[in-house]
Amino acid sequence: MEGNRINMVAKTFRGLEGILANELRELGAKDIVILNRAVGFTGSKELMYRANYNLRTALSILKPVLHTKVRNEIQLYNAARSVHWPEYIESRDTLTIDSIVSSVHFNHSMFVSQKVKDAIVDQFRDIYGKRPSVNNEDPTLKVNVHISGEDLTISLDSTGESLHKRGYRVSGGMAPLNEVLAAGMIKLTGWEGTTNFVDPMFGSGTLLIEAALIACHIPPGIFRKSFGFEKWPDFDSQLFEKLVEENEEKKNIQISIVGGDISKKACESAGRNIINAMLAKKISIRHQSVDDFIPPEGGGLAIINPPYGERMKQNDLNSLYIRIGDALKKNFNDYDVWIISGNREAMKKIGLRTSARLTLYNGALECKYHKYEIYKGSRK
Repeated sequence: MEGNRINMVAKTFRGLEGILANELRELGAKDIVILNRAVGFTGSKELMYRANYNLRTALSILKPVLHTKVRNEIQLYNAARSVHWPEYIESRDTLTIDSIVSSVHFNHSMFVSQKVKDAIVDQFRDIYGKRPSVNNEDPTLKVNVHISGEDLTISLDSTGESLHKRGYRVSGGMAPLNEVLAAGMIKLTGWEGTTNFVDPMFGSGTLLIEAALIACHIPPGIFRKSFGFEKWPDFDSQLFEKLVEENEEKKNIQISIVGGDISKKACESAGRNIINAMLAKKISIRHQSVDDFIPPEGGGLAIINPPYGERMKQNDLNSLYIRIGDALKKNFNDYDVWIISGNREAMKKIGLRTSARLTLYNGALECKYHKYEIYKGSRK
């Protein structure tokens, strides 16, 4: 740390690191370094607050407090105990430890969490004669432990509950798309909210909502009830209230954000989420199959997240993807269409030439994210 400059790490999904780095750059972050499923950066306490409130493609913002080498449980315990924990938490408070381990020296993340917890509470017992208790649901302090080989990093999690939990979702459907992944998918296309946006298979409506938030310049943190940093001893409530007030004005949009889905249940679910996000006037949805969906005139961006096959036979899935390709050729002239799927065989059935191919991860599942430029006649 230099002056009031804090070292931080923003975690994200694999494939979204570059987009997250751009978001951080726009917020004024310095010393940006792209890592594996994360981006390192430096900034002030205000930037830490802004990052949590404004970033669309981050899962959490960590503040490292220790970097060192460890090879066994004694070294791990001593390292964790070397941090002066009363600076971050009081004996009457609660904590939880979240560990990620990739090391031949440690083979169980729960064991690592336990040793770090022991080090923290033992330190408090020795100093004050009493100790913080563990609370995994709503702790005062969330500690993140990362061990890669011999490298140990202990961080304070300034976010608390993951940033993908925006707070607008009241109904999820069968397999809702993660909000951070949805925002990342939109940002990867280069769309900035100046052309039409459509999702003809919207499911729980996540892509539509994230697109509307981008177009209206509404920060995703606006729906959150709290962040982890609000419980820290050095929390500056006036500073945080100031940046929240700066983001209260919503931008009017002149574009159409439209979705369709063949499932009546999906329409009801998405409708509730859209209302809860206060975007009912910005988004329109139709109870309609992808075959019959006609996007608004003028072109724009379409993103489709069709079924991958968990609940469908491959032949039925192939038929669905053929229908999607036919619908695109018939109705989506002047649209850039992006499709994400974890089923490579089905993706081949779209029957259109791709102009871009990316790899993303929906949870642990590797997915292909392909772009199709739809136009009448020949490109020339």
